[in-house]
Amino acid sequence: DLMHHDMGTGLPFRAATFDACISISALQWLCYSNKKGQIPKRRLIRFFSSLYQILRRGARAVLQFYPETAEQAILISECAAQVGFAGGIVVDYPNSTKAKKHYLVLSFDRAYKAPAGLTDGALLASKSSRDQVRVDDATIGRGKKGKVHRKKKGSKTKEWIIQKKGIQRRQGKDVRPDTKYTGRKRKDKF
Repeated sequence: DLMHHDMGTGLPFRAATFDACISISALQWLCYSNKKGQIPKRRLIRFFSSLYQILRRGARAVLQFYPETAEQAILISECAAQVGFAGGIVVDYPNSTKAKKHYLVLSFDRAYKAPAGLTDGALLASKSSRDQVRVDDATIGRGKKGKVHRKKKGSKTKEWIIQKKGIQRRQGKDVRPDTKYTGRKRKDKF
């Protein structure tokens, strides 16, 4: 069956109907307001409270989402904990820009610990210890206006260029000689 519904207004199902819940790339849209009266925190709490009601006791929910900022991830996890869920945010491939995925793993069991991601990301405890929801620190490496600044990992540096030229020379290719200008950044007026 197919249903078209705004999940920010709550889920329209009977209590204890579902054994599990899976969501892919839908949760982050509750962090935005499309109309003047829509408040993201209220929409998230309404969604999580209705999700808490429609799941059977012992059920689990896995919600994959893409937070725009670390504050969105914290808001989502705090709203889930406020309703009564336990669990946490799992980040797969935290150092990758394209493969990074955030999963909110929720359970009714207060002693439940969220599984580890595919690589060891730095997970921090939430603001309060009663929440039992973990959030990764996505603010590391951010400069002004939230833009991510990354250091180049060996590509286009002088050492990388010299190493590549050496490989090409061993292959018998015609390569320009190394000079003091090798690997330097050109001026903007070039």
